[in-house]
Amino acid sequence: MEVVNDFKDFEIIDANDGNKYERWGNVYFLRPDPLIIWENKNFKTDKLDATYIRSNKGGGCWDKLVPNFIINYKDLKFNIKQMGFKHTGLFPEHAVNWNLIREKITKAHRSIKVLNLFAYTGGASIASLSAGASVVHVDASRGMVDWAKENVKLNKLEDRPIRFIVDDCIKFVKREIRRGNKYDCIIMDPPSYGKGTSGEVWSLEKNLYELVILCQELLSDKPLFFLINSYSGLSPIILENILNLTNNRPNAKITSTEIGLPITKNNLILPCGIRGLIEYE
Repeated sequence: MEVVNDFKDFEIIDANDGNKYERWGNVYFLRPDPLIIWENKNFKTDKLDATYIRSNKGGGCWDKLVPNFIINYKDLKFNIKQMGFKHTGLFPEHAVNWNLIREKITKAHRSIKVLNLFAYTGGASIASLSAGASVVHVDASRGMVDWAKENVKLNKLEDRPIRFIVDDCIKFVKREIRRGNKYDCIIMDPPSYGKGTSGEVWSLEKNLYELVILCQELLSDKPLFFLINSYSGLSPIILENILNLTNNRPNAKITSTEIGLPITKNNLILPCGIRGLIEYE
């Protein structure tokens, strides 16, 4: 498992019975997490700025809203906002991916072109830009793309080569194939379920394999890496199997792992998703 141990502006302080008590900079949230199925008799929240309360009918809401704020990871900055479904616009566990992305691009010592699919608020795009790559950032939500633009500007990277595309990812990839465009790195963080800009339905179980096959056609003659992140109930080995079955390049190292965040008060690890990775020699 890859665990984020160096995110000074974020921590899971404690966890109990479906909830995690978190610090985001100087802001403290209590948010639900379905993987926390244990009880902690010593659990308490010393300070709390907002709680996300689940509804018995599904969904839920925040009990209060705090002003939007900024947190840092190393030299990267991110706008944090309370969203309707418990989220904040950032997944801190992705720091393990940002570190890998930056290291790979920096060590390549050449021009690198990155395609970031289901790119959300732009964590991986910012990591890529900061390492010197050019980026095409694709997401079906205009609101998320606008948020990513804010984050890029916050990091003073708006003059770097980045294109923001609001589109269905499969449709965009197919058009890029027809155009003959190529990328050295492909990153994707697909949801379990979603809808494209024209109502196209995305299902991870039904569409991921097809998308990975299509993306193989977009890789350059000297690709650097292909990274898939996922939060569904899939196991890491499923991503590894898909990459093994679809890879058509020699000298490719294919691995998979869980990603997690430490819980400060009891030294437990909260699993937060999985990653499948191809590194090309």
